[in-house]
Amino acid sequence: MKKLLPLIAAVALAGCNEGVLDPKGPIAAAEHQILFNALGIMLAIVIPTILGTLAVAAWFRASNVRARYLPDFEHSGRLELLVWAIPLMTVILVGGVAWVGSHDLDPRKPIASDLKPVEVQVVSLDWKWLFIYPEQGVASVNELTVPVGRPVHFDLTSSGVMNSFFVPQLGSQIYTMAGMVTQLDLQADHSGTYRGVAANFSGDGFSDMHFDVHAVSPGDFEQWTNRTRGEGPALDAGAYAQLVKPSAAVTPFTYGSVSPDLFNTIAKAAP
Repeated sequence: MKKLLPLIAAVALAGCNEGVLDPKGPIAAAEHQILFNALGIMLAIVIPTILGTLAVAAWFRASNVRARYLPDFEHSGRLELLVWAIPLMTVILVGGVAWVGSHDLDPRKPIASDLKPVEVQVVSLDWKWLFIYPEQGVASVNELTVPVGRPVHFDLTSSGVMNSFFVPQLGSQIYTMAGMVTQLDLQADHSGTYRGVAANFSGDGFSDMHFDVHAVSPGDFEQWTNRTRGEGPALDAGAYAQLVKPSAAVTPFTYGSVSPDLFNTIAKAAP
């Protein structure tokens, strides 16, 4: 059995990589802390309850002649206080942790930083993701590149079906809806490639609607934008009309230029 314990632990922790338990940014790290704070509070109740159940079962076993048999027992104010006070305190503590944390991690709340956020406009399509960099004048499909250590401010909308933008290792999930713009602030503190997913079922191509987030150094980000700018097709109304047509498992590619105010035009064009 002792030889199996490391194997069991390895299998149990296999899903911790590339997920919410492996945060790579301040938002994800804060959510990770809330998760474990809530878990610790609940375990402080669950473990004593399990041990108490086992102790009661052992004490009141048929062979224990010292256990008192009280068939007419009806009420104990002290027991009632104990029984209701513990779950009440648990709810208060877990609720307090969730309430404070959710307000601190408001998706619209800017991340404290001396650096200006990178602006990225996100459009969920059927079944792919469009990322527009309005300040850099470029765009990409199914691939997001961001600089390490610099906040990224997202404006998000949908071309039609509601969806949900989620990069587990960077933080908060948020919905995209046609005719509306939601906002999200994230930051990557470590270089690497992180998986982004559509977290809301949206039809046949949903399973292939994922993307890679490349967190690179500020210098590499500048090189990427300069290399991308001017290369590839232009994202104008005609190109968008072709892009918005349903397609699945789309290989990532970029646009060398973007029509001004295209994102706002998409956001206002509610179906």
